[in-house]
Amino acid sequence: MRRKINNLLGTFFAKSRKINDEPINKFSLIVIIIIDLFILFNVFSGLNDIGRWYISPNEAYPCYSSWQSYQNSDASEKDYQFIKEALDQRNSLTTSIIERKNLGTISPLCIEFNQVKTQLNQAKNQGFIKIITDKETETNRILEATRTIRSQYDSTLLEQIAGQPKELSINEVEAQQARKEIEKNNQKIGQLTKEINQAKQDLLRQEESQNYLNLLKSSAQFTTVENGYERASFWYPTIQLILQVFFLAPLILIGLFIHKGAENRGDGLLALMSWHLLVIFFIPLIIKFFDFLQIGVFFEFLLEFVQVFLGGLVFLINYLYIFIIPLVGFLMIKFFQKIVFNTKNQASKRVEKSKCLRCARKIPPQSAYCPHCGYNQYVECVNCDNSTYKHLGYCVHCGAVQNTESST
Repeated sequence: MRRKINNLLGTFFAKSRKINDEPINKFSLIVIIIIDLFILFNVFSGLNDIGRWYISPNEAYPCYSSWQSYQNSDASEKDYQFIKEALDQRNSLTTSIIERKNLGTISPLCIEFNQVKTQLNQAKNQGFIKIITDKETETNRILEATRTIRSQYDSTLLEQIAGQPKELSINEVEAQQARKEIEKNNQKIGQLTKEINQAKQDLLRQEESQNYLNLLKSSAQFTTVENGYERASFWYPTIQLILQVFFLAPLILIGLFIHKGAENRGDGLLALMSWHLLVIFFIPLIIKFFDFLQIGVFFEFLLEFVQVFLGGLVFLINYLYIFIIPLVGFLMIKFFQKIVFNTKNQASKRVEKSKCLRCARKIPPQSAYCPHCGYNQYVECVNCDNSTYKHLGYCVHCGAVQNTESST
């Protein structure tokens, strides 16, 4: 296994930095790196765009956050607060989301929720909010003035107790006058508070407000939205991965086709470029795959399995990953050996077309050495001692099985 991994890594790096088994110059390497970075950026950009092609749970259920916040709130004036927030917000759900997105639909309950919320946003209700806001601003101004007067009042009392003359006082008002101002301000604050409470009650009694609050208080409808949101959140990472695989699959297949064709034709530069493309296309695929193992359906399945059969010992998921990830890596290595790095298949095709087993350039038939790279095409048969082609499974003279791994 270790030898296979070393051979795989050696072949990988050789393919990444050589043209026809010859190292590329520094300038060409810089150009290739720039191209790689540009393509990698666009691949990740495309993955991000196609990942957002399907509407997210928050877009499919835009009313969920408001509903959840209301159900979980313990505030004394939460009815008014949610009405005020609804009037302060712009219409967040528009048909532009539906027009812009190609996949997924918005919850009908959230569409109804938005319609009720839109009806709430009327001039008369905005007028109540303005009245309340203005009176609260006035109340805060009076409270601030009262605090200033109260601090001077306390200081003035101390001056009187100490027998300090009025002309030497550092305060602007006398104690008696300050007390009158404080009492007057307290009366104003009390009156403003009553007016604010009355305006809030008038706002809450409006038909549009009642319809909106009744919808927020509906536990049955909230449960429906909550279940839909949780279901969408469960499947969303998997749907994203499927779309991203659909985005990468054609690129990988095209890159693999070009790479195979370039190797068969002996086009070293095109083989190198297409190989770099394959590596770039596989990098995000591997990253997305491991993301899927952490947050996708597979992870949820393991979590439920552990909770049901292993008594909720969630840490055992780590043990499962320890065994699963090496298995996945082993399968990936076998895949690359069979498809990408299959020397036997490449050698068979090159022998049929009279091409060098190393550089894939055309050579005269029965040539022992390549005139382009000097590579020896033959190896001694382990059975009949005649010369037979390297990397092929059987001898061309006696048909004996050859040890292709030892053919260098």
